[in-house]
Amino acid sequence: MTAPQQTARRTVLSEEDWTVRRDAHHARVDALIGPHLGRQARGDSHPVVDFLFTYYSLRPAQLRRWHPGFALVLGGEASRPYAEYSGYREVDGGVGADPVLLERRRTMLEFTERVLAGTASRPAQLGCFGLHEWAMVYRGGADAVRHSGTPLRLGAEGTDAVVESMTLRCTHYDAFRFFTPDAVGRNHLPLSRDEQSEREQPGCLHAGMDLYKWCYKLVPLVDSDLLLRCFEHAMDARELDMRASPYDLRDLGYEPVPIETAAGRADYVRAQQALADRAAPLRAELLARCRELLGH
Repeated sequence: MTAPQQTARRTVLSEEDWTVRRDAHHARVDALIGPHLGRQARGDSHPVVDFLFTYYSLRPAQLRRWHPGFALVLGGEASRPYAEYSGYREVDGGVGADPVLLERRRTMLEFTERVLAGTASRPAQLGCFGLHEWAMVYRGGADAVRHSGTPLRLGAEGTDAVVESMTLRCTHYDAFRFFTPDAVGRNHLPLSRDEQSEREQPGCLHAGMDLYKWCYKLVPLVDSDLLLRCFEHAMDARELDMRASPYDLRDLGYEPVPIETAAGRADYVRAQQALADRAAPLRAELLARCRELLGH
């Protein structure tokens, strides 16, 4: 491969180099989301995986498009189509992310930096037991069941009893905002969007999943390698999230984590800690990217 060249704090990749990276990215994405695309083509839904493409707004085709990140410039003739993509332009040495994005995305970069730094600065809280999904259906009747056709493992009354037997300790506003009205007042503290950066903590599954969201909101300033690693983490966190939920997903191959029992809660905490440990270096890497882009 041709050695990369340095130009104005940005590295120019040879066409041979970056096309290999692009093709490897395509292969990874295809392997990860192929089953989802197959179900989508058949009109089939999936209560676990679909969330990654409905709650999170990045479409499969957008995830598949490879982005080198702001620090890298694509050299060679094959880079020309990138000049037509949103957020790209011709720069010294080839095609790269448009430098004007550094100012246009500054507010998002600063907010993301604040959330990530605040989250990383706090100790992990591991006592929520994934009850946010239970709080979303608590005393809500059939209308509150978010996955139609998927039964509640303990039924409506049993689900309500579990919520009433424990304190809700959610720290993540974007889960809390979906609580039923009867569940809102049971949370150990009220949550708001304005206080999000002050409440996020690294033990929260959704704080780890949202690393994927922060990444794609910053594309093409952030590279697809980090984006895809955060997506893979979100996939694994979503699986635990739903295995610990009140829904019965055994027909889909997901064994429940029965958080209504002491053994189930212990299993949840161990898995939650493992995911928090995996999220930490991803969070640190994305935080470093934000600070570099902000010039800190």
